[in-house]
Amino acid sequence: MKYFLKKLGTLIITLLIISFLAFIAFQLIGDPISSMLGTNATPEAIAALREELGFNRPVFVRYFEWLINFVKGDFGESYSYHLPVFNMVMPKLGTTVFLTIIAFCLTVIVSIPLGALAARKEGGIFDRTILIIDQVVMSIPPFFIGILLTFIFGLVLRLFTPGLFVSFKEDPAAFISYMIFPALSIAIPRIAMTIKMFRSSILSEMRKDYIRTAIARGASTSRALKEHAMKNAIIPVISFLAVSLSEMLASCIVVEQIFSIPGIGRLLVSSIGTRDFTVVLAIVMILASWVVIVNFIADIIYQVIDPRIRLS
Repeated sequence: MKYFLKKLGTLIITLLIISFLAFIAFQLIGDPISSMLGTNATPEAIAALREELGFNRPVFVRYFEWLINFVKGDFGESYSYHLPVFNMVMPKLGTTVFLTIIAFCLTVIVSIPLGALAARKEGGIFDRTILIIDQVVMSIPPFFIGILLTFIFGLVLRLFTPGLFVSFKEDPAAFISYMIFPALSIAIPRIAMTIKMFRSSILSEMRKDYIRTAIARGASTSRALKEHAMKNAIIPVISFLAVSLSEMLASCIVVEQIFSIPGIGRLLVSSIGTRDFTVVLAIVMILASWVVIVNFIADIIYQVIDPRIRLS
């Protein structure tokens, strides 16, 4: 319980620091009054709108007011669309999170078995082939993989129509089938990295004394790998997967532009262009919360798998 509370306290403090820095950063950039009223606005109109939006109040007062409202679920109102930011962000966030989860599941499902198999067949044809493919794939960024998948499977093979996004409410099957290809463009580099890391982690464990002892007592190499090495080898991989899950959400911002997916990434880019800072700040905080919470969950999982982490 003490370990859990310590990590929870760290999570809360981290989010508070991020929220304050993000809020102050947008204040330093400047308020959106000029973009809202245009270059021909009179000083009286500018002063009136500043007062209406509360920009004439001290920055710390506005920060604490925004923070309290944000915790309550009130993200403010969009300067550009005059709509509640919560209603604008949440539907698009669901699409982005779904894409991230698909990419993460593909990474885990493919990389863990292949990494274990490559370690088991160390030095063989399969192992060497996997390592060569890994080196090639890891060097390709997700956005370029997305372009290749769009060209090959969209334009050449016509397995999907690029840009023809279908929402989940309209057609769940079409929605899922369309999301597979952008998810692959995000997952493929992570699959290569995870395979290489898991393989190295297993081989490192297999060379340790406790594995040699288990084999000396009659356990087969395969049994020692499954019952002993795998459990310890998976711990650093969980850490890497937690970081990957955090970074995948960021990758979605780029991939959504390529596949014309109306997710949070497209909303973020358009809001930055219109200086709609209430929307941008809400999205930044959601992304930061995602990263911190995912790492918090990973820390708890470490502690469950290996209690020695809690003691350290």
